[in-house]
Amino acid sequence: MRVSLVVSALSLILSACAPAPVAQVAMNRPSPAIAGAALAPLQGFAAQPAPQAARGNADIARDFLDLAFQMESGRALPVLTRFDGPITVALTGDVPATAHPDLARVMARLRAEAGIDIRPALPGGNAAITIDFQPQATMRRLVPSAACFVVPRVSSFAEYRAGRATGATDWSTLTRRERVGIIAPSDTSPQEVRDCLHEELAQAIGPLNDLYRLPDSVFNDDNFHTVLTGFDMLVLRVYNDPALANGMTRAEVAARLPAILARLNPAGEGRGAGGNAAIAPRPWIEAVEKALGARGSDAARRSAADRMLSIARAQGWNDNRLAFSWFAVGRANVGHDRDTAARAFREARRIWQGQPGGEVRTAHVDMQLAAFALAGGDFAEALALTDRAIPVVRRAENAALLATLLMIRSEANVALGRDDAAEAARLDSLGWARYGFGTDAQVRARLSDIAGLAASGRRG
Repeated sequence: MRVSLVVSALSLILSACAPAPVAQVAMNRPSPAIAGAALAPLQGFAAQPAPQAARGNADIARDFLDLAFQMESGRALPVLTRFDGPITVALTGDVPATAHPDLARVMARLRAEAGIDIRPALPGGNAAITIDFQPQATMRRLVPSAACFVVPRVSSFAEYRAGRATGATDWSTLTRRERVGIIAPSDTSPQEVRDCLHEELAQAIGPLNDLYRLPDSVFNDDNFHTVLTGFDMLVLRVYNDPALANGMTRAEVAARLPAILARLNPAGEGRGAGGNAAIAPRPWIEAVEKALGARGSDAARRSAADRMLSIARAQGWNDNRLAFSWFAVGRANVGHDRDTAARAFREARRIWQGQPGGEVRTAHVDMQLAAFALAGGDFAEALALTDRAIPVVRRAENAALLATLLMIRSEANVALGRDDAAEAARLDSLGWARYGFGTDAQVRARLSDIAGLAASGRRG
C-alpha cells in the first residue's frame, strides 16, 4: 500500500509541512498561459534500467524475509504466495491518459530486469491483476491513509467493498495468488499514478510489506523512491525464482535464499549483515504518520517529529530511520524555526550520503536547502545545490522534484541577471511540472511560491 505522507516536492515549499492540495484530473492538452507564455507539453521519463543492488546478500536475505512474511500492519504471513505462470494485467474504471504508457514501461522493465512474464490481458479476458481507477474521495472513505492499495481475490473496488468484511480479502488466508486487484486514484497527477503502478504492481507480484529501514527501495512507506530500484528488481526476481514455491514457510525460504542470491547477485557474496535490523516499533511509525501526514496542527507535527527522533536515538539506529527522523524534524520546523530546520536537514543528509540509495534522499534535502538559499538571497548557493541535485533526480524519475529544482534554478539566475539561463530552466521545468503536479493551477501555484521566495531573497 502506498501511503499519503507529505515528504516530497509536492508539499508546499517553505511552509510548515502543509499538505499538498488534491490534484484535479490531469489533461494532456494545451494549457492556458502562465506569465504570458503557454505551458510546455506534459513530459514523461523514458524507461531505463536501474543500477544493480549495492548491498551484501546477507542483508538482502534478511530484508527479503521481513518483506515476504509480514504485513505492513505487523501481522505475520504463514507461507509464501505468488502467481504461477504468466501474469496478465488489465486497466478499468476512469483510466487516466498516462496510465497505459506508464504501465507498458514498468511491465517492460519487470520482464527485462526481474525476469517476470507479465503482459497486458487480452480484451474481454480474465486478468490476473486488474487495476481499477477510482476517485480519491471514494477510495479514502474506506482506506483513509492510502494513496493506492492492493487486495487479493478481487478485480474491482466494488468487489473489495463487498468482500472486505467477509475475510475474503485477507492475505493471510491465501495459499497461492490467482486474482488480485489494485485500487488506484483516477484524479491525481500523472506522477502519482505512475508511482502507484510501480509500488502496487511490485506488491501484487512480490512481497506485501514495507520496511522503513530500507534506503534503496519502493518497499518503504517514506515514498522517497518513486520507481522500482535495482534492489526491488532483485527482490522480485528472487520472489519468483523457480527454487521457491507457493506454500513455503519462512524457514523453508530462508534455507534456499543463500543459494538463490549467490546465483542472482554474485557481487553481494561475502558481505555480512550489519546495522540494527529490528522492525521499527509501532510508536515510531505512529509518530511518522502524525509528523508527515495531512492532519493535525503545526505544533502537533513538530512534537511528533521530535518523538520520531527521540525513539530513533533510543533504538540505537544509524540508518535510514534516523536520517528520516532528522528530515521530519526539518520539515516540521520549516515555517517555525528555519535554523533548526536547516540543521536537521544537514544531519539527515550526512547520514544518507553514506547509504545505498541515499543520493535520492540527499537530493530532497538539497531542494529544501536551495529554497532556503533562494529566500535568503544566497543565489549562488541555490544554483550550487540544484546543480548537485538535478542529475540525481533525473535518474530517479521524480518529475515533481525535478520541476521544483529547475524553478528554483530559474529564479536564482534571474536574480543574478542571467536571463537566458533563467528562461531555459523555466521552460524545462514546465513540462515536468505538468507530469509531476498534474494541473495547470498547481503548476502556477508552484511557480508563484518559488517566485515569492526569490523576491524575499532580493529584498533581504
